[in-house]
Amino acid sequence: MNSELLFDSYAHLVKQRRTSMLVDRDRAVPASTIERLCDLSQWAPNHKRTWPMRFARCTGEGRARLGEAFVADMIGNGVGDEGKRTKTKTKYLRAPSILVVGCAPPVSMNLAADDRDAVAAGVQTLLLGATALGLASFWSTAPVQTPATVNALCDFPDGTRVVGIVYLGWPIDTVETPIRPPAQIVHIE
Repeated sequence: MNSELLFDSYAHLVKQRRTSMLVDRDRAVPASTIERLCDLSQWAPNHKRTWPMRFARCTGEGRARLGEAFVADMIGNGVGDEGKRTKTKTKYLRAPSILVVGCAPPVSMNLAADDRDAVAAGVQTLLLGATALGLASFWSTAPVQTPATVNALCDFPDGTRVVGIVYLGWPIDTVETPIRPPAQIVHIE
């Protein structure tokens, strides 16, 4: 395959990726599909090869347990009001599969930003893979970044930072493509 055609195919995939919660809540995403996506994310850049990515797949009642764990962490950290906590308790039921993506505690503080960036790059790689497989996805921020109760539920090491909550499901509708501004580039010659 020539490089222009390969680039055009990749650009098409990137532009097709949509943040969407318009999913069939009853149609499961197979565990093997989630495993393939998590394995794919390991190919994202990781400067010092620390492999900080941690994953926990929540399905069925596990999604409700995740919501309850986040609410416990919100209360313990004084985050959010009662309305936000009530919403958090049930919001993970909006998709059949929820993937908690964590960043293991850094080996040294000098690597903390590098490790988090590696995990974020891994999430984007995972999202593109999900798009290639025909899945809808949504990357959400955790209500508490270092949630002790959620870390225990997910069997993550103490001090793991939750970089994202990824909702995955089979789409039932499409969403409009938002217009993107052109890249701002400074040319230095």
